[in-house]
Order: sequence, then structure tokens, then C-alpha cells
Amino acid sequence: MASVNKVIIVGNLGRDPEIRYMPSGDAIANIAVATSYKSKDRNTGEQKELTEWHRISFFGRLAEIVGQYLKKGSSVYVEGRLQTRKYTDKDGVEKYATDIIAEQMQMLGGRSGMGGDAGGGDDSYGGGGGYEAPASHQAPAPRPAPAPAPRPAPKPAPNFSDLDDDIPF
Repeated sequence: MASVNKVIIVGNLGRDPEIRYMPSGDAIANIAVATSYKSKDRNTGEQKELTEWHRISFFGRLAEIVGQYLKKGSSVYVEGRLQTRKYTDKDGVEKYATDIIAEQMQMLGGRSGMGGDAGGGDDSYGGGGGYEAPASHQAPAPRPAPAPAPRPAPKPAPNFSDLDDDIPF
């Protein structure tokens, strides 16, 4: 049976990205993204907003892009997968943490704020394009523009002189 492990997050960074480098020289970036959910309290009817925080990790060239262009308050679209890890805290207690391993990222918002401009700004600009994590943690290959679909040949105009004159009406 097939399975799917895919996460899509659209939210705002709660702090500047944290960048580290592995001994191999590959970059690792970690961000915290806030998403919100609005619901109505069943008892009071009051509208309330719940904020959820997501830890997201980026690797390789994608991590370098995150470190260069994102900052606290930036709006971002991230696609990735969930990964749960087990660790022992300073008191010796075993704990689990679920993180999102990013595979693709899109900066949202206006050009001036690079995603951090929530009020106003030119939101018609996509924020710099999408970035996809390469499978081998190397620089992503540029995506070719999709080829336009071929247009069908125009149909010739009907030639009414070919019709039979033996029409019964």
C-alpha cells in the first residue's frame, strides 16, 4: 500500500533563521513559522484565534537562500515532510520532537519587504519565486518554462456551394 508524508505550511517567521554549517560545508537553516486558526467558542460564541508554531529545517542551497532572504515576519510557503526525532534532555528524560524537513519554499509578500510587508506593498510580485530542495543537497537546477501548448490548425470556412440542391424543404 502506498503512503504519503507531505506537509504544506503558509505562515510568518517568528524569528530570524538560524544558520549552521556541517563539517562538509553544507548549510542547515532552521526557522519557526506561525500559522493561525480561527474558531468560534461553542459556549460563548466568541471568535478566538489559535496560533500554532512549526519548526522547519532546510538543507544545502535551499538553507543558504533562506538565510539570505528570509527574516522575522517574512511570509513563506513551505512544502516538506514530517520527521520525528528522539532525544534526551539535560535532565536525562527522553523526548520526541516532530519537525518539517523542507523540500520546497516560496517567499510570499511584496518586493520591498521580501515577505515581511504585511500591510500594503506590492503583493502582485510573487516574492522572488519558488525554490526546491535538490535530492542530493546540491544547487537546484533551474526549472525550464513550460512549453506553450500547440494551437490547433484553424478549421476552413464551410463551403456552402458543395451542398446538394435536393433538400426537400
